[in-house]
Amino acid sequence: MSKIFGTDGIRCLVNEEPLSAETCLKISKTVAFLLKKKNSKNSRVVICKDTRLSGYLYEPLVTAGFISMGMDVILVGPLPTPAVPLMIKTLRADIGVMITASHNTYEYNGLKFF
Repeated sequence: MSKIFGTDGIRCLVNEEPLSAETCLKISKTVAFLLKKKNSKNSRVVICKDTRLSGYLYEPLVTAGFISMGMDVILVGPLPTPAVPLMIKTLRADIGVMITASHNTYEYNGLKFF
């Protein structure tokens, strides 16, 4: 498989590889697996998104992947990207995911892991 993570997560056209619905689910399950392997206690993840409509496609997929691996998920809704590290600390989470494509146009979306 080719490299899918760029310098700041994964970003591409909505519902196309490397971030199709199926791949998005697999990515979140894999991240959860790696985190649980490293940390045996019940892990907590904060999931945030920007205001793109496609966030409503990715949010349930990422949530389902983490929940299926036994993680606690906290959905905080639309917030700016810099809020994620603050939410991780405030909510005592182990990881945070921001669903955004930053400055790209609406045809794009992506995942950033903190």
